[in-house]
Amino acid sequence: MNFSAIIQTIFSMSFLCAAVVKGIPLLYGALGEILTEKSGHLNLGIPGIMYMGGIGGLTGAYIYEKFGAVFNPNLAILIAILCALLFALIGGLIYSFLTITLRVNQNVSGLALTTFGVGLGNFLGGSLAKLAGTVGSIAVRSTGAAFKRSIFGFYTDLGWFGQLFLSYGILTYLAIALAILAAWFLTKTRIGLNLRAVGEDPAAADAAGINVIKYKYIAILLGSGIAGLGGLYFVMEYIGGVWQNNALGDTGWLAIALVIFALWKPARAIWGAILFGGLCVLYNYINVDTATQELIKMLPYIVTIVVLVLCSLRKKKENQPPAHLGLPYFREDR
Repeated sequence: MNFSAIIQTIFSMSFLCAAVVKGIPLLYGALGEILTEKSGHLNLGIPGIMYMGGIGGLTGAYIYEKFGAVFNPNLAILIAILCALLFALIGGLIYSFLTITLRVNQNVSGLALTTFGVGLGNFLGGSLAKLAGTVGSIAVRSTGAAFKRSIFGFYTDLGWFGQLFLSYGILTYLAIALAILAAWFLTKTRIGLNLRAVGEDPAAADAAGINVIKYKYIAILLGSGIAGLGGLYFVMEYIGGVWQNNALGDTGWLAIALVIFALWKPARAIWGAILFGGLCVLYNYINVDTATQELIKMLPYIVTIVVLVLCSLRKKKENQPPAHLGLPYFREDR
């Protein structure tokens, strides 16, 4: 496939829409991790929390579809979102208690949470499949269709503009709104600035009267809830309400890589997520051999490494992670 054909593929409507759809779960995971890291905690449990959010939402949707008298798409969406948030918050609470209260190593706690989240998702998914009388997968297609339905019913009348910008479900626009809100929150509000202070120097923040422990707990729980919505998006809007074991793959790890690419800036994560999404699906749109496909799949990680190296060389303070990232805080040590 020649270079001009690749360029035509990249600017094709189907590819651009696929990049957006693939990028949104990465945006959710990255936003959740950015808020967490702004408090000084590196949560490598984001992939597991995304699994917990996905299976939580699917479990709620399955119970509603099975036992609900009349299917209401709006109620189904609400139930799935609430269940996804509940499961994700449980994961966030486990991580918070271990790393804040008990001051367990953050890397070990995060990796253990990822293992737990993936295992819980596979266990509940398999259990639901047995209850439904299926093997290996479970589907809530009515709820999945409700999530995939565009909130702009008139988008087909607007041609390419409608297809590119208005053809997605509610969780897509919620992700973008949350990114914009997070950017404003972290830079324009006192609470957001206090949170950043906690991540930079918790001892100084504590001395200034900021409740460091409270800020850390709230940031991690809020970040976990947002990341859990990424898992719900993947299950419902991306694959249409179907759960298969290990279905999310490396989505959570790509979300963590996106945090570095976005330089811990929520607004930058929006177009970064679309770029990563495009790189992830590019191999489906160009005619290359299997070995080249595998190399293309590596592009998001390669881009992240390049950005990390460049930022390390330039050493601009605004492009660096929080100074206290990954370090435990014990008030009596200050």
